[in-house]
Amino acid sequence: MLHEISTKVLLLENIHPVAHERLQEMGFQVEGEKGSLAEAELTEKLKGYQALGIRSKTQLTAEILRANTQLQVVGAFCIGTNQIDLEEANRLGIPVFNAPYSNTRSVAEMIIAEMVILSRQLGDRSSLAHQGEWKKSAEGSREVRGKTLGIVGYGHIGSQVSVLAEAMGLKVIYYDIIKKLPLGNARAVNSLGELLAQSDFVTLHVPETDQTKNMIGSRELDRMRPGSYLLNASRGTVVDIEALAQSLKSQHLAGAAIDVFPLEPQNNQQKFASPLQGLSNVFLTPHIGGSTEEAQEAIGHEVAESLQRFIKQGSTLGAVNFPALDIPPLAEGQTRLTNVHRNVPGVLGEINGIVSELGANIRAQYLSTDNHIGYLVMDLEGGASEPLKSQVGQLSQSIKTRVWS
Repeated sequence: MLHEISTKVLLLENIHPVAHERLQEMGFQVEGEKGSLAEAELTEKLKGYQALGIRSKTQLTAEILRANTQLQVVGAFCIGTNQIDLEEANRLGIPVFNAPYSNTRSVAEMIIAEMVILSRQLGDRSSLAHQGEWKKSAEGSREVRGKTLGIVGYGHIGSQVSVLAEAMGLKVIYYDIIKKLPLGNARAVNSLGELLAQSDFVTLHVPETDQTKNMIGSRELDRMRPGSYLLNASRGTVVDIEALAQSLKSQHLAGAAIDVFPLEPQNNQQKFASPLQGLSNVFLTPHIGGSTEEAQEAIGHEVAESLQRFIKQGSTLGAVNFPALDIPPLAEGQTRLTNVHRNVPGVLGEINGIVSELGANIRAQYLSTDNHIGYLVMDLEGGASEPLKSQVGQLSQSIKTRVWS
């Protein structure tokens, strides 16, 4: 049994019910909120919770993390983690887990669907039909077969888009700053400019970084083929929306499909505004690339399992900001100590000295470090658990210490 209070978990943003069910089955106390919370509200709400689950709307700032020293772990029930201050979480000894694979197929399928929608002008034709206008014409309507798709970012999603697009008869090229093995007949190009100049469709699948901010602006849009299409289901800061609107108005681009925006409503009650609204052959969706029932259920399972493995075993495998340790379940009759400490010389020796003084026998020991912190897991026999936790926790370099049996 844990020598700590029972773990309380707060889940925000209408996370799939399967996550609630799984965590409750694992013995945790789980509470949920449908929407995200503002900084001050979240800071206060978090007090008393050891674990937090969020999606993309919640901004988990350094201030919130520092104000809640009892927080042990964060689960991002999505792919992206740019809404979390990962460096501060690392310094405070809080691992962050996400779901990098679970909604890959959902996003990839949407991109393929949007390519067809844009190429056939289906969004505009549908809107006109709803308004009573019958626009039966082949003008500007084309097949995607035989066209060239340029994929920027050939990771989990980009490579899946590649496979599906090739199966539909498209030629696929891609650009990534990291060398990636091509799937099928896809071919890597040497630069973003080369990809833009060769592609009929350009789809973006990159993370939010300083390098990707506004990576598609006026200069890049001008380099795209006249009559081509831009799709973005990655991050809202990747595309200069004003520049894209101008390129569409000038009819240099024939259309666009945008799922993410620099500024997005915090909930479904807030109004959405964008310079892209009302433009011809522009397909806008409310950040739903990964929002399928299948993907959200899979994410619920995946992140709930990561939270459980950390809380009950100390395993950090899959954490995006933390030294990785894959720890087996604790053997019966043993005590487990986990300690996050500043990565400086001598800490391990001090902890071993405390263990020896308390008469405990080390049965297994695991250690992993990064530039800032070290993460130690020790399985022990004998010794007093509470003095062990107290003395190790009081070391000047210790950040977080847990002991359970």
